[in-house]
Amino acid sequence: MTKQPIYCDQAGKPGGPYTHAVRAGDLVFLAGAIPNRPDGSRVEGDFETQARATFDNLAVVAAAAGSSLADAVRVGVYLRSLEDFAEMNALYTEYFGAETTARTTLQADLPGFAIEVDAVLYAPLTED
Repeated sequence: MTKQPIYCDQAGKPGGPYTHAVRAGDLVFLAGAIPNRPDGSRVEGDFETQARATFDNLAVVAAAAGSSLADAVRVGVYLRSLEDFAEMNALYTEYFGAETTARTTLQADLPGFAIEVDAVLYAPLTED
């Protein structure tokens, strides 16, 4: 099995020497997304604004991989404050659906933003 890096010009740039996602067989591993714009600037605002920007970044990367967030099997959510947990849950179901993924949510020391999210998608390759 080979690893295929996936880049997406519509998502916030990675913050280091890594790609937006990697396909390995039928799985697509989405790197942690934060509320950044494609030009690298940060999306400012309240928690909802930052969370939507983060989930939108994940969604466009999933699309670049030929998949969608509906294909997520595992999601990791990192919150600066657990006070945002309930609001994150409400937004999460808009993007991933209810009870369709395994998920871990942790409080994290995030530098200047409120949320980071990564995911693993099950996206079987199709024969053309």
